[in-house]
Amino acid sequence: MASTAHFNKADAQKTPPLPLLPVDNEASELTILLKTYLKTKDIQKIWDAYRFSEEAHHGQSRRSGEPYIVHPVAVACTLAKLHLDAPTILAALLHDVVEDTTITNKEIEKKFGKQVSVLVDGLSKLDKIEFQDATEAQAENFRKMLLAMSNDVRVILVKLADRLHNMQTLDVLRPEKQKRIAQETHDIYAPIANRLGLNAIYQELEDLSFKHLYPMRYRAIQKAMKASRGNRREVVEKITAAIQQKLTEMKMDAEVSGREKNTYSIYKKMSEKSMSFAQINDIYAFRIIVKEANDAYSALGALHSLYKPLPGKFKDYIAIPKANGYQSLHTSLFGPFGTPIEVQIRSEKMHKLAEAGVAAHWLYKTKDAHLTELQQQTHQWLKRLLEIQSDSADSFEFLEHLKVDLFPDEVYVFTPKGKILALPKGSTAVDFAYAVHSDVGNCCVAAKYNQELVPLRAEVHNGDHIEIITAPLAKPNPAWLNFVITGKARSHIRQYLKSIESEESSRLGEGMLNQALKALHISPSSIKESHWKKLISDYGVKTKEEILAEIGLGKRMNVMVAHQLISFMDGVSHVKGKHKQLDVITIKGSESMAIQLAICCHPIPGDPILGFINKDKGLVVHTHDCLAIRKFKLDPDKWLDVEWDPNPDRLFKVNLQIMVLNERGMLAKISSVIAESDSNIDNVNVEESDGGHFVNVNFIVQVHNRIHLADLMRNLRKISDISRISRVKMKTF
Repeated sequence: MASTAHFNKADAQKTPPLPLLPVDNEASELTILLKTYLKTKDIQKIWDAYRFSEEAHHGQSRRSGEPYIVHPVAVACTLAKLHLDAPTILAALLHDVVEDTTITNKEIEKKFGKQVSVLVDGLSKLDKIEFQDATEAQAENFRKMLLAMSNDVRVILVKLADRLHNMQTLDVLRPEKQKRIAQETHDIYAPIANRLGLNAIYQELEDLSFKHLYPMRYRAIQKAMKASRGNRREVVEKITAAIQQKLTEMKMDAEVSGREKNTYSIYKKMSEKSMSFAQINDIYAFRIIVKEANDAYSALGALHSLYKPLPGKFKDYIAIPKANGYQSLHTSLFGPFGTPIEVQIRSEKMHKLAEAGVAAHWLYKTKDAHLTELQQQTHQWLKRLLEIQSDSADSFEFLEHLKVDLFPDEVYVFTPKGKILALPKGSTAVDFAYAVHSDVGNCCVAAKYNQELVPLRAEVHNGDHIEIITAPLAKPNPAWLNFVITGKARSHIRQYLKSIESEESSRLGEGMLNQALKALHISPSSIKESHWKKLISDYGVKTKEEILAEIGLGKRMNVMVAHQLISFMDGVSHVKGKHKQLDVITIKGSESMAIQLAICCHPIPGDPILGFINKDKGLVVHTHDCLAIRKFKLDPDKWLDVEWDPNPDRLFKVNLQIMVLNERGMLAKISSVIAESDSNIDNVNVEESDGGHFVNVNFIVQVHNRIHLADLMRNLRKISDISRISRVKMKTF
C-alpha cells in the first residue's frame, strides 16, 4: 500500500536534458531506454541509423544553436518511453533526413528496409509540389500525413513525438511563428494525441500550446498555482491520507496519489464557468490504482462512504470505455471543509493503457480482449478518415472535417441491436445515422429515441436507444448541413449535393451549348471527341462534364465555348451577324439546383418566362414582366429562351394578397376555400389596413399552373366579405 502526493506536475513532465554523449554510447539516455525492451541486434541497427542521420545532418543546426541531431534523438527518446518497436525508433532518427538533406527515400529503403522508408515518407512534407499559398500547403501536408497514418498508425506516433519536442523548444522562434505552430498544435495534434489515448503527450501539448497562444494568462495561472501550493498542501495530504486509511480498513491493496491539474484544464474551467482562480477549489485530482477491475468498484464504495458524492458527477468508463480505449471510474465528492474533489479509480493495467493509449499495441504482445478492441476502434477511426478524405473536395474541406471529428467531448448511445456508439457531444439523429453507415444516413427520413419519434435534428444524449427509419427513395437534405456536426455526416451530405449539382448543371450546360451551336448553324453532332480533347487541354480541366457544368452554373458563356469548339473544326468559319435563334429550354420545375425559379416573381406554368444566367445560382427563371430583370433585358447574352413543360411534375408557389373584412372566422373560411380548390397554403401573413375595418392577408399558395390559379381566385371572390384579391409578383415575406 502506498500514498503519494505530487505538487509540481508541470516540472515533473519536462523531458530531462539529453546527455552530451553519442547515442551509440552505453551511457546515452536513448540506449538506456532501449535496453529495457529491445534486443541487442535491434539496438545495433538503431545505432547505425543514428550515425547515418548524424552524418546526413552534419553542419546543420537548430534555431537554438544545438546540432540538428539533438532533435531526432529527442523524438526517439519519447517513443522509446512508450516502448515502440525498432522500425518506429529508426524512422524517428531518420524522419527529417529526406526532407532536409540530399538523401532520398530509396537510399533509406536500401539501407534500413521498406517498412522504415514508408514511415519516413509518410512524415516528409510535400515541399516539391507548388501550392498557391502556405495555408494550402499546410492542409495538403496534413492530408498526406493522415492518409499515411491510416495505413500505419506509427506515422502519427512519430509525428506527435516530433511535434512535442518542437513545442518544448519553441521559444527560439519569432512570436508570430510560435503562435501559428501553437494554434496548429492545439487544433490538430493535441486532439489526435487524445484520440489515440496518449494522455501525457496530450496534456503537455495542450499546456505548451496555451503557453504560447496566451503567454500572460499562462504565467498568471502558473504564478497563482505556485502561490496556492503552500496553502493547499495540507488539505491535499489530509485527503490522500484519509482515502488511504479507508482503503486499508477495507483491506484493499491500492496506491493513492494527488496530482495537480494541468494549467490549460484549469484555464478552460475558469473560462467556461466565468470563475476566477480563487473560486476554483478542485485544482487537484486524486487517483486510486488498484490491482484488478473489480477492486475499482469496491474502492468506489469505500470512497462514497468516506465523502458524499456530488449528484450526476459519476462516470463509469470501465463498463463503457472512451473511444480511445480509456477505462476508469470518475467521481466528484464533497471533501473536508466542503472542498469539491475529483477522483479517478482504475486498475494497474488500465493505468498503463491510459498512459500509452494505442501505443500499448507494441508495449503488450498479449491477446488482451480490451486491447484488441482498442486496436479495432482505432482502425475504425482511421478507416473513417479515409472515407472523409475521399468524400472531401479538397484539403481545406478534409481539414475542416478532421477538426470536427477530433471533437473531444463524447456521448454514448445504443443501436437497436444494443451496440454502443460514441458520438461527439451535440450530435443529432443524422450524425448517428451516418455513424451506423453512409447508406443509412443518405436514406434516413425519421428517428426514434427510446421508442419516441423525434425530429432528425434532435440532439442525442448519453444512454439513448436510437432507431433510424429509412426510405429507399429518400435523399440527403441540404438543410441537414445546418445542424450535423460529425465530419463523416458533413462530408457525405456535401458529396451528394455536389454530385447532384454537377449532374444537373452538366445537363443544363449541354442544352445551353447545343443552343449556341445551333444558333451558329452548327450541328452539335459535328463536334468530335478530338475537338473536346483540345478544349479540355486549353481550359486545364479533367473532363468534358466539368466544362458543361460550368456553362450550366454560368461560370462560362455558352456562346464563347461554342465559338472555341467551332474554331477547332476544319473548313468552318465563325458565323457573324447571324440572328440569335436558340432552341428553347423546357422547364419542369423540379430541376432544383441547376435551374431555379425566382422568388421575386414566383413564375408558374402559363406565365411567359425568361431564363437568366447567374454565376452563383446557374439558370434562374423569371416572368417576362419581372421588375428585377429590367436592366438585363438589354443584354441578350445574359438571357435564354425557356418554356414550360406541358406536364410539370410539381406544385408552384404564387403570392396572393387578399383584402377582407376584419371579422372572426374569416381566415378559416378563406383557408377552407383554398383547400377545396386543391391548393396548399405555404405561408400566411396578416397586415392591418388603414381604418381597421379591413385587413390585408398575404398568402403564398401552391398551384399547378395559371389556369389552376385563375380557378382558385374565382372561388375566393365568391366570399362576399372579400373586397379585393390580386396576385403580387414583387413581394416576399
